[in-house]
Amino acid sequence: MVQLSRICCRKYGKFIDNLRLYVRGGSGGMGLPRLGGQGGDGGDVWVVATKDMTLKRVKDKYPQKRFVAGTGGNSSVKALKGERGEDCNVPAPVGIAITTDHGRLIGNLDALGDRVKVAKGGRGGSYRSLFNPSKARPCNIRLDLKLVADMGLVGFPNAGKSSLLTAMSNAKPEIASYAFTTLQPEIGKLMYKDHKQISVADLPGLIEGAHLNKGMGHKFLKHVERTKQLLFVVDVSGFQLASKTPFRSAFEAVQLLTKELELYKKELVSKPALLVVNKMDLPDAAEKLEELKIQLQSPEGFCSLLDDDMIPDEYINFQHIVPVSALTGLGIEHLKGCIRQSLVEEADAETKVSHEEKLQELRQHFDKLSRTSPYNLNNVALSTTKSTGLSQV
Repeated sequence: MVQLSRICCRKYGKFIDNLRLYVRGGSGGMGLPRLGGQGGDGGDVWVVATKDMTLKRVKDKYPQKRFVAGTGGNSSVKALKGERGEDCNVPAPVGIAITTDHGRLIGNLDALGDRVKVAKGGRGGSYRSLFNPSKARPCNIRLDLKLVADMGLVGFPNAGKSSLLTAMSNAKPEIASYAFTTLQPEIGKLMYKDHKQISVADLPGLIEGAHLNKGMGHKFLKHVERTKQLLFVVDVSGFQLASKTPFRSAFEAVQLLTKELELYKKELVSKPALLVVNKMDLPDAAEKLEELKIQLQSPEGFCSLLDDDMIPDEYINFQHIVPVSALTGLGIEHLKGCIRQSLVEEADAETKVSHEEKLQELRQHFDKLSRTSPYNLNNVALSTTKSTGLSQV
């Protein structure tokens, strides 16, 4: 067991989810007092979302973790306006939150090509500064990886999350019977016949008290924030993390998972969620599934099984409850269909809300025009009629 733990620690050591960098913009160039010339501004430092990049690759490629932009050119007789210093681009993976050392958010990288300025160059010397340039202030920033995926698997150790991801996708996470097999986030792609792809993140297993950073605590919970929906996974027979911890039924597992998410960040519980009831190949699984469904229909009546501080403030209303067996493949295709349906429904709802908001803005705009000047409103209506090719009868 000791040897196994060492192997796991080394494996986790290859995965980096937080990196601290020194950044500084370039200094400005000197002005030319005799001719009133202005020095060029120093370059800026940008963090750029780059394809096939990881924080480990950034660390390996730039071991000093130091990024400084170019200095602005001096003003001269040949060029009164000095050239601007060259920008410095820091490559980073998608799904990064950039913060200061004190935790203030600077910006996010949510898609390839996104750019965030993290250090501004100094101004070139000019008449206003007596032709003396300014130096840029150095600072330290943190790149914090928060995975971006369509679905995030949420479950206690040994619920079968890694096996489920393997059964659904092309991912090959480590699978075994000891508690923490998932020591680093794993992304799988669900492939559909019409070439649609959906990303699913298998995240390190939660334990009770994760919101207090016990176990892998915040390493798990921070990644949940950047998934569109949650995929709860529970063992139909319940689970027991260790011999000294209490046995938890599937229903208790659902409520404890909900509570851990709620205590870390209440907004997480409002995400759309599906419930996967795994290990349906076990004896008496069908009866236990029916019992779980009854309990979830009226959870208030069954929460006496839990201590008061373990009962969530709000119960999750799951979009779908899907029984599966990751071992035999039972229900896997149905689950993939439910995942896709849930994501489509969410996208349609967001589009509808967006359209309603834009329509409301247009109404407010026309109302404002009609109040200020009816003549302007008539002109808008006339131009709209001409642009659409319609004529008044």
